[in-house]
Amino acid sequence: MDEGHTSLFSDGAVDTTGGKPRVLIVDDEQAILRAYSRVLTGNGYAVTTASSGENGLELLAKDPIDVVISDLTMPGMTGIDFLREVRQKDPDLPVILMTACPSTETAARALEYGALRYLLKPVAKDAMERALKDGLHLRRMALLKKQAAAIFGDYDKQLGERAGLTASLSRALKALFMVYQPIVHFSERRILGYEALVRSKEPSLPHPGALFDAAERIGQVEALGRVIRQISPIPMATAPEGCLLFVNLHTRDLNDPSLYDPTSALAQIAGRVVLEVTERASLHQVDDVHARVRELRKMGYRIAIDDIGAGYAGLTSFAMLEPDVVKLDMALVRDINKTPTKQKLVGSMVHLCRDLNILLVAEGVETEAERDTLVGLGCDYFQGYYFAKPAAPFCDVSYGK
Repeated sequence: MDEGHTSLFSDGAVDTTGGKPRVLIVDDEQAILRAYSRVLTGNGYAVTTASSGENGLELLAKDPIDVVISDLTMPGMTGIDFLREVRQKDPDLPVILMTACPSTETAARALEYGALRYLLKPVAKDAMERALKDGLHLRRMALLKKQAAAIFGDYDKQLGERAGLTASLSRALKALFMVYQPIVHFSERRILGYEALVRSKEPSLPHPGALFDAAERIGQVEALGRVIRQISPIPMATAPEGCLLFVNLHTRDLNDPSLYDPTSALAQIAGRVVLEVTERASLHQVDDVHARVRELRKMGYRIAIDDIGAGYAGLTSFAMLEPDVVKLDMALVRDINKTPTKQKLVGSMVHLCRDLNILLVAEGVETEAERDTLVGLGCDYFQGYYFAKPAAPFCDVSYGK
């Protein structure tokens, strides 16, 4: 083996194999374990064997491994289950699956969780050798990418590559929950509504930004949006009378047919729902925006533009969505009491929205000084930590002095 193999052990572990690539073989048939172990050891690999998926996971937790070879059909934990568990712990570890009973479904699931190869038993020696070499090259490349990214400070160990993201997001979708932050009508000291904000108990995606970033990177934005729209309206039966529910939409959600399903939980209370479309994403990726917005309004929904002033051209969003509500981005609100330029800009927006009969909400209000400055500029609807933090439904509100 070439000297470069020693760099595979970049986690500080002591290399007792003389630089040999480390292979873990998982199979419930002892004869197969002995046969593959003998062949691979003779070809220069350091081989470890496990007779079950559970045992394989225990060994992976103890020692660094470069490539895993696993049977697909095993009692207890199957090869797919084993692969899924591996992906949760190491998104970059190459895993080769073997099976004597191939099927389209298992092949698809193997690809979903990032299997390097899907080989048919009995596996020829040259096919196994090619798969192992490919795995070693990919493992080495992954480690080099981590090292390079760490130098530049932009590697997020929690996210990893696509397979790791897929497994993380799958767990996150099962652990989603919503918190609710009130939007207040300040002069009347009443709650206009609550914005539903997504959270997850999945530690590898610890905040909404990571959640949406993962969904965008692996093309699962629609799946995330569907879960959010399904669980957001659940507490509304106990909400204060007349309160609205503000629900965030990614622009891609406007292309999702499920959004227009009249039998959905959200559609059942559409007359109390304001759909917030962020200005941080372009609407040009949506087919026939005007027709889609008309359909949503026919169902009873109101439309809001979120993060106004933070993203794409406001005129484009206004023309396409004709919003009922606009929400000032918190970057405009932060320290507005100290920034005349922000005050002038927000004052102009207040007058424009008033002329267009659009309700304007200032979000991200954190201090009394910010609140008072905004009130002086004509704002009357607020959202932010000064009034209440996002919490389980439905929290009390402090209006201050």
